[in-house]
Amino acid sequence: MIPEFHALPLVAILRGIAPDEAVPVGEALLAAGFRLIEVPLNSPAPLDSIARLHAALGTRALVGAGTVMTADAVAEVAAAGGRLIVMPHSDGAVIRAAKAAGMVCTPGVATPTEAFAALAAGADALKLFPAEQSTPAALKAWRAVVPRTVPVLPVGGITPESMAAWHAAGASGFGIGSALYAPGRPLAETKTRAAAFVAAWHKLEPRT
Repeated sequence: MIPEFHALPLVAILRGIAPDEAVPVGEALLAAGFRLIEVPLNSPAPLDSIARLHAALGTRALVGAGTVMTADAVAEVAAAGGRLIVMPHSDGAVIRAAKAAGMVCTPGVATPTEAFAALAAGADALKLFPAEQSTPAALKAWRAVVPRTVPVLPVGGITPESMAAWHAAGASGFGIGSALYAPGRPLAETKTRAAAFVAAWHKLEPRT
């Protein structure tokens, strides 16, 4: 089990974040309990944000990139200090590049066929994406064949209120985007939203 995932299996997706915002938002998320932080590569100067987060948070969080589409992008994220690769798709070449660089890799999958191909390529966890296209009932069916030891994280449209149904169906955690962070949102509001997600998770999985 990835230590940061064990601590809190919620990935903060900071789509659209600017470098000057990255550290204040990252520190706020860390204080709330988040340990997994993703900066999508279609954000402004994403590698700068990743480098700043890495410098500020160090080993206190697993920081990396989302919307990673190529092996070259994996190398760029690694050079910036990122240790997490999140993909919108399942591409064996990208997964293998991430694992060769010693990074944690979570590719996007939408079918069991894609899920097993990603695992065969070395994926550490699976991003069920887009979750809006699927249902908890579908995930429950997946779990008949996808081992419980494989983390599956629905991503897309997740709210504190929707987590319970997915969790009951077999979700191991979640990727959380605009319901947590959006560009221009006051930091105080992001803190409030972060606390709500953490509380919702701990209601499902009480601290031991």
